[in-house]
Amino acid sequence: MSNKPQIKTDALYQLLRTGDIEIFNQRRAAGEVCDLTGCDFRGLDLRGMDAEGLDLSDGYFRQTDLRAVDLRAAQMEGASIHGAMISGAYFPRELSGDEIYLSLAHGTRMRYGC
Repeated sequence: MSNKPQIKTDALYQLLRTGDIEIFNQRRAAGEVCDLTGCDFRGLDLRGMDAEGLDLSDGYFRQTDLRAVDLRAAQMEGASIHGAMISGAYFPRELSGDEIYLSLAHGTRMRYGC
């Protein structure tokens, strides 16, 4: 697996890249699945995204707008949130406050159980 963030051709991922969050949520609610591991979310506005059950591991969220996104039931291990807007966002319990801070301030990849 490459550590470089990927821009995939996955249809649901492309909806996120174009800002069609509502359609993304509707299609997921209808049972459509997507592969978001290792994706490049740099600079995207993901407010309103239903992240429940998403595997966002190894994702690159530099300067992404995650305000008020509930990530508690998402997989975030290995993700980086450098410079992201996270006001009101929930993170998985497995991520310590220190891990979130280090990723936000320095771009480190978040590790569970540290």
